[in-house]
Parts: sequence; structure tokens; C-alpha cells
Amino acid sequence: MTADVSEFHYGLITPIAAYLMACLGAVLALRCTIRSIGRGRGQRRLGWLALGAVSLGCGIWTMHFIAMIGFSVDGALVNYDAGRTLLSLLVAIAVVAVGVFLVGYRGSGPVTLGAAGVVTGLGVAAMHYLGMTAVHTGGTVHYDTMVVVLSVLIAVLAATAALWAAVSISAVWATVVAGLVMGAAVSAMHYTGMAAVSVHIPQMQTGGQSSTSLLSFLLVMLAGPVAALVLAGAIVMFDPEVVGGQSDRQPTGRPEPVPTRRFMS
Repeated sequence: MTADVSEFHYGLITPIAAYLMACLGAVLALRCTIRSIGRGRGQRRLGWLALGAVSLGCGIWTMHFIAMIGFSVDGALVNYDAGRTLLSLLVAIAVVAVGVFLVGYRGSGPVTLGAAGVVTGLGVAAMHYLGMTAVHTGGTVHYDTMVVVLSVLIAVLAATAALWAAVSISAVWATVVAGLVMGAAVSAMHYTGMAAVSVHIPQMQTGGQSSTSLLSFLLVMLAGPVAALVLAGAIVMFDPEVVGGQSDRQPTGRPEPVPTRRFMS
């Protein structure tokens, strides 16, 4: 039988919280990438790009699994495979890093931006569907192919727009707006992908969704990525050039002229 599937077991709490985490990860990634552009090619630039990749990857992954707290299947116990759940986090960070480092080192040329956007978008989609393989319902999960394709297209467009913003926008307010848009796009990708899901279970299981155990598991899994986002936020907040928008673009490399005084004879 085909079970009733819901994404809003706890109402609007999970989608709103998920959206906010996606926005946080996007804004931090944008600010870190912008900061890296003014750091030459040394270790500091590498560090800012790495922090941006971790922020964006953790933000997207955290958004996904906060949203999944609200996932329920009528008449089925929902459980997660811890190994695949963690693997999806590593995939999110690794693939996002490819896109971030491409635009961070090679700029926003059409070819570079297109390649980075496609790779990053496919990585986001891979994270989502790999994360879905970690879900066990005691039944069989099926997907609507056309809706899956639509979700992947949304992921690619969202990733491309975010990477373009990272190398084209410097003002803090503009990156916040871009982060809000990116968060909405990532959320749209997630819920579009979930709209493709149908679950067939052989028979009704007792107990429905095990709210306490499932919520505890997901909160434990979320602790690490959330802590990484908080740490990244602290680094960004205490860096005056990131917050104030100073030196956001590549410096000329020439020392500032020293003012001279003219003496009257």
C-alpha cells in the first residue's frame, strides 16, 4: 500500500528553522569567499575559501536534516542510517568546496562559473538523495523522475547564482540579501525533491513515527555542523574587514603614499 507522507510533522517550525540555517550557511560562505579575494594566493586565502566551503556545505546539510525532522510516513517507523547520514555531510562539503575554490581562484568567467555551478548544484542534489538513502521506513521509497530532474535544475541554478554573488558582490547588505535568496532556493530544491517521494509499505507498523528517538538521533547528528556554523560565524563577526566590507577586493599591492609636508623657508 502507498502510505501518506508528510513534510510538516511539527508544523512550520522545521521548514522555518531549516531555511534560516540555509541562509546562515550561504551568508557566511559569501562573506568568506569575498574576504579571500583580497588575500592574494597564500595560506590565508586558502583558509578563507575552506571556511566558506565548510560553511556552505554545513548550512545546506543542516537545512536538509532539520527539514527531515518534520518528515513522517503514516503507519511506518522512520529511522536513519548513521553512516550514510555522515557520508552525505562529507559529500556536501567536498563538492561545494570544488565550486568555491574554482571561483575563488579563477574568478567569475562564464566557463568557470558555469562549471562550478553545475558541479556544486549536482553535489547539493547528490547530498540530498544520498541523505534520503539513509532513511529507513520499512517499505520501498519511489521517486517521480520529472520532479527529481526539476529539483536538480533548481540546485544547479541556486549554486550558480550563489557562486556568482560570491565574486560579484561585496557590500554586507547585498550578501545578506543574496544569502536569503540562496536559502530560499536551497529550501525549494529540498521540498521539490521531497515532493517526488512516495513510500510503499507492505503493512501498517505499530507506533507511527518514533518522535523521541528519531528527534534525539537527528539532534545529535546536527550538533557538529551547527557548531561549525557558529564557529565560522564568530570568525566572520570578529574580522572587521569581513563585517565592515573593507578590503573585500583584490588590493593593488602598492603601498599607500606617505603624505609629505611642505616647509616654508
